Amino acid sequence: MLLEIIDLAVEVNEKEVLSNINLKIRQGETHVLLGPNGTGKSTLFMSILGFPNYKVTNGKILYKGQDITNLNTTERVKLGIGVSFQNPPAIRGVKLEDLLKVESGQSLDEPELNPETKELARKLKLNESFLERNVNLGFSGGEVKRSEILQLLTQKPDFIMFDEPDSGVDIENVELIAENINILLDKFEKPGLRKKSGLLITHLGYILNFVNADIAHVLMDGRIACSGNPTEILEDIRKEGFKGCIECGRC
Repeated sequence: MLLEIIDLAVEVNEKEVLSNINLKIRQGETHVLLGPNGTGKSTLFMSILGFPNYKVTNGKILYKGQDITNLNTTERVKLGIGVSFQNPPAIRGVKLEDLLKVESGQSLDEPELNPETKELARKLKLNESFLERNVNLGFSGGEVKRSEILQLLTQKPDFIMFDEPDSGVDIENVELIAENINILLDKFEKPGLRKKSGLLITHLGYILNFVNADIAHVLMDGRIACSGNPTEILEDIRKEGFKGCIECGRC
């Protein structure tokens, strides 16, 4: 078991947002988290990452068998947790190239990125002049998403969370992003050889046309209302909306 969440309850600004969350993700599995806006999907991500404004009031989070509930974000990232944010902040004065050097273990004193990182950037259609820009400053929606994926490719985490990678980008960018998500999650390996695991948030499920998920969960009112086959659950949602998940009995 790579990630296990047990009876988790989380408060934000003294208001309970998540309650009784139970989730198990094994090595090599990809799970998808569905649900209407404002139901706690991003809160779950931030809680797994250990952001201080998200207070765990009950339960625990285990990662690689270790209780990480009280670890800070830096400690969790060092254990191998990565994330692609939906709307990451712009960072003035920090070049993307320098950030990539830190993430790949290079020294900032080195004049150029290592060849491996350069090749990853090229495959994501991010040229050298783009890498010299300040992180996310003036980036388009597609550039932000591709930059986030590039950072993950250099970090090489074991467990990766993707917050709506298909939102705000055109079909060409979605396909390119999905191809690299598949690389990050070892999707080109046989199932038994996959080492990486992932959790994707998606509102409409469009990314699942390009990235296969093993299990889907529907989050409603801060609780997991339904879990099961992603294709079946998406079809039910398209027919009946999210309210039908409450009565489906798959949990």
